[in-house]
Amino acid sequence: MRDYKWLHEYCLNRFGSAAELEAHLPVPKTPAQLRKISDDRYLSTLALRVFRAGLKHSLVDAKWPAFEEVFFKFDPEKVVLMSAEHLERLMQDARIIRHLGKLKSVPRNAQLILDVAHEKGSFGALIADWPVTDIVGLWTYLKKHGHQLGGLSAPRFLRMMGKDTFVPSYDVVAALNAQDIIDKVPSSLRDLATVQNAFNQWHEESGGRPMSQISMMLAYTVNH
Repeated sequence: MRDYKWLHEYCLNRFGSAAELEAHLPVPKTPAQLRKISDDRYLSTLALRVFRAGLKHSLVDAKWPAFEEVFFKFDPEKVVLMSAEHLERLMQDARIIRHLGKLKSVPRNAQLILDVAHEKGSFGALIADWPVTDIVGLWTYLKKHGHQLGGLSAPRFLRMMGKDTFVPSYDVVAALNAQDIIDKVPSSLRDLATVQNAFNQWHEESGGRPMSQISMMLAYTVNH
């Protein structure tokens, strides 16, 4: 496994300057910013991620105003009360994507958000306070307690919200493979821990560069 210095120098050579490199990297939200996001916005984005999975994002995004309407602007207190019969009726609404399994995930994930809010004051508090040095632990938590959040859905949801996280995309996995860290998409707890440890090392060596930026820099080493 090469150190962060190699990664940084590679990306500098690719983009030509530090300023150009930084312009291509994501900037995560601060814990204070994450804490201020309301629970209904977390639920809306979580649902958006679920519906985007396996579908063209622009198609889902175009229909999202209708989703906001039929799900009461994603107010968790209202959504959690939606009955099975109500969801069945939504299957007749041509304005939205009629996928019963994904529709059912919305009130179930509303319950997750309410449970967390009851314990911590808000869902944003959980997201804001979770340490990036154990971000795979947050993925695991969301997958275990939420619905339709397997695969890359949890890390992609977090990235959409602005939480600092790496994402094991195709390019990132290819880069990790080239560094002899893993040889396949990390799914087991052991592989996830191995990847987390690698990112933690680069995070420390870089003086605290965000995980999302290191993730993007890794992707740039294979994505030309």
